[in-house]
Amino acid sequence: MTSRMQSPHTTCPGCQEEVFLDELVGGKCPLCGCSLEDFDESFGEYEGILDRSDLSWLIFNYFVFKKFVDMGVPPHQIMEFVATYEQNTEKPTGEWTKTEFTLEIPMNRWDQIRPKHCAKCKKLFFRSGKKSIRGDMRRTQLTIEYVCDRC
Repeated sequence: MTSRMQSPHTTCPGCQEEVFLDELVGGKCPLCGCSLEDFDESFGEYEGILDRSDLSWLIFNYFVFKKFVDMGVPPHQIMEFVATYEQNTEKPTGEWTKTEFTLEIPMNRWDQIRPKHCAKCKKLFFRSGKKSIRGDMRRTQLTIEYVCDRC
């Protein structure tokens, strides 16, 4: 409800009702059909609020966040990852220097009881340890790794 109140709106001169600018039909009030003369003037100040690049960045962040949350990554790790990725893409050269990532995820019951090989020391271990996913933003493949408590 709060986001709706922040969207641009005006009062219709014909029916005196509050009308949101995105609800106008051909520049006319959807309730009474009265033409709003000041529609073009008032809408011009809101054009720069949501740029197409901002919208695509929001959609990108949403799907990255949703994918990692569904895998069990803590939200603060996702936000740190997105923040570093955003800082990395704002460089003037336009090149992405760091697109690799490693995020820790919780182990499920099967992961806790089955034997695992440590990604660092290559030893076999059964209990405790950490599970993480590793990947690259330029590729779709994710690698699941396990690390023992000794490493």
